[in-house]
Amino acid sequence: MMRPYQHDERHVVSRIGWLRAAVLGANDGIISTSSLILGVAAAAGAQSEVLVAGAAGIVAGAMAMAAGEYVSVSSQADTEQADLARERAELAGNPVHEHAELSAIYVQRGVDPDLARQVAEQLMARDALGAHARDELGISEITAARPIQAALTSAATFSVGAGLPLLVAIVAPPSMLTVVLPVASLGFLAVLGAVGAKAGGAAMWRATARVTFWGAAAMALTAGIGALVGHAV
Repeated sequence: MMRPYQHDERHVVSRIGWLRAAVLGANDGIISTSSLILGVAAAAGAQSEVLVAGAAGIVAGAMAMAAGEYVSVSSQADTEQADLARERAELAGNPVHEHAELSAIYVQRGVDPDLARQVAEQLMARDALGAHARDELGISEITAARPIQAALTSAATFSVGAGLPLLVAIVAPPSMLTVVLPVASLGFLAVLGAVGAKAGGAAMWRATARVTFWGAAAMALTAGIGALVGHAV
C-alpha cells in the first residue's frame, strides 16, 4: 500500500512577517537609543540628562515603531483586500476569462497548454479566489499583511533593543561612556545580525557586517553632531 507523501523539508519563509518586524524593531532600538545617548553625552550632558534622554527615546521610539508599522502594513493589507475584491468580482462576472488567464500563467511557467487548462480548472473548482490570489496576485497565507502582529512585534523588540544601551549607560562610568557604549552597542548589533540571519536561514557574516556598519555610522554621526552642538552652546 502506497503511503501518502509527507513534505519533511523545513523552510523559513513562513517567518518573514514577524522576523522582518522583529529585526527592524531591535535594530532601530539599539541604533537610535545608543546614538541618542552618545549625542547627549558628547554634548557634555550630565548622567541624569543622558538617562532621561535614553528613557524618553525608548518610549517615543517604541510608539513610533508601532504606529509606523501598523500604518504601513495596514496600507499593504488594504491594497491586498482591494485586489481580492476586484478578483472576486471578475470571477463572478467572467469565469471563462479568468480560467483562461490562470491557464496562461501556468503556460508561461512552462506547463503544457492542455495540462495548464486542466490544472486551472481543478484549482478553480476547489478555490478559485485562492488560486488567483496566489498565482496571479502573489498573495498567500505566508506573505499576507498582518498589521497588528507587525506593530506589536516592532514595539516589543524595539523596547528590548533600546533597553540594552540604556543599561550600559546606567552601569558604565560617566567618564568612559562615549567609549564603552559604542563598543557594547556594536556587539549587540553583531549578535542581532547573527541571530536574525540564523532565524532567516541567511549568511550570518553578511547580516552581521551590514548591521554593524550602519550602526557605527549612525553613532559616529550623532556623536559628532552632539559634540559640535555642545561646544557651540
